[in-house]
Amino acid sequence: MSGRRGLGPRLLLAALAAAFLAPLLPILPASLSRGWFFPDLLPRPSLAAWAYAASPVSGIPAALANSAAIATATAVLAVAAALPAGLALGRRDFRGKGLAELLLLAPAATPGIAVAMGAHALMLRLGLAGTAAGVVAVHVMAALPYALLAIATAAALGGGRTEAAARTLGAGPLRTAFAVTLSALAPGVAVGAAFAFLVSWSQYGPTLLIGGGRVTTLPLILAQFLKAGRADVAGVAAILTVVPGVAVVAATTPFLARLVPAGRERVP
Repeated sequence: MSGRRGLGPRLLLAALAAAFLAPLLPILPASLSRGWFFPDLLPRPSLAAWAYAASPVSGIPAALANSAAIATATAVLAVAAALPAGLALGRRDFRGKGLAELLLLAPAATPGIAVAMGAHALMLRLGLAGTAAGVVAVHVMAALPYALLAIATAAALGGGRTEAAARTLGAGPLRTAFAVTLSALAPGVAVGAAFAFLVSWSQYGPTLLIGGGRVTTLPLILAQFLKAGRADVAGVAAILTVVPGVAVVAATTPFLARLVPAGRERVP
């Protein structure tokens, strides 16, 4: 009976995995072929798309570097901004806490393009429109709720009593912060940084609006090749867009696993 009970969830997970992976299956063949024309039974194999994508003329190397730099800066800034707020929300009860949570998490429920449109006027006044700094700023707005939620969860799960014990034993504020607080928040920081990185990595509309076409990232150049009908080069750009995200998720899974079971243990 136990085997049958476990079969349903496994089938559901397998179906979800298949639904997730199915749209990605055509990417690799598209990137390794020159086209698929009648009456050929199979696409014509070719590495020309990869060779072209590796050249500076394609714009893909520069877009890849821009995406990595912008996503990394977004993750660092989002985590830095989320740390104090996450500690307050996770460990303290204060008047207006519910309203603060609503305001801080509101961008997650708001379409990114709507946030970008509201931020566009501000970026114009600050002289950040059409710059990488402006793009990072709007990406941080979109990524902050996810980093905040991860850090607040880690803060709520533990560390408070250990900090009190460390102070009782004579540890100073700095030593307590680095040796105890940051150690307890490490899983939340790692997961929050990963979420922020992934949110920034996949942004299209806000990047196009704030960057004004001057800041080119992988999602933008992928759309350009799709519009141009270059399915082979678009397949290469799509693979380069998907692989780093999968790598970040795989690297963060152990930290996420430390948060989820702990959260279940606290449920009565």
